Amino acid sequence: MNTKFLSALTATAVATALFGAAAPAKAASFGTGGISFSRDTDTIFTFIETHGGYRSSLGIYEVNGSIPSLVKTLFTEVKGSDNGSANEWKGTLGNTVLGSGKVAFTFLADKVYTLGLASGGLRAYSTSSLNSGTQKAVFGGPSLFDALNKDTTSNFKAAGENTNGLSSLFKGGSIISFDDGGNGKDRDFQDFTVSAKAAGTAEAEPVPEPMTMTGLALGLGGLVAARRRRQGNNTAS
Repeated sequence: MNTKFLSALTATAVATALFGAAAPAKAASFGTGGISFSRDTDTIFTFIETHGGYRSSLGIYEVNGSIPSLVKTLFTEVKGSDNGSANEWKGTLGNTVLGSGKVAFTFLADKVYTLGLASGGLRAYSTSSLNSGTQKAVFGGPSLFDALNKDTTSNFKAAGENTNGLSSLFKGGSIISFDDGGNGKDRDFQDFTVSAKAAGTAEAEPVPEPMTMTGLALGLGGLVAARRRRQGNNTAS
């Protein structure tokens, strides 16, 4: 291998490595910072329960800039609660919310989404920036739901610190629970609770493989082919 060919080979390897490093994979997000994925992600939402006197409706919104637009309604209450103010205005499946309690949705790659709770004249989004920076939803595993139900009259400040449910989404399911901003803004995060689970996988969304090795292989192949042609021409002459 001559010196010129080796120099060209080295330059190609460096350029290709830099190209791969300059194109990192887009990270997935499922929490109060927003919802987005680098690939289409099938998700099953399951209704758990509500607490609140309002009739509420939970939906998925696509966010363009800072404007959320409803793309799918997940669950809607047909009445405010099962039995008036009993059990903190508790609402359950088959009574307050009808149907199977399960809804499928496919989050499309590279789009930005949020969950939104319409409750009376109030609107609460799972993305805090859409609520003027106020956190109105919590994300987490089964322990979050246990904490919410130990004492529904408390202000769950610890629960309010749960901001990311991405890992749980792909491993057993994430709990998402809202505070709709009513009742004197009590911050109890139990006004509407659902779970979400990525369908068909038990592992976190894989990070797309960088293009570095593919590009390097293509670069090497091109240089080898060019060198062979050059040698052929020298032989023919």
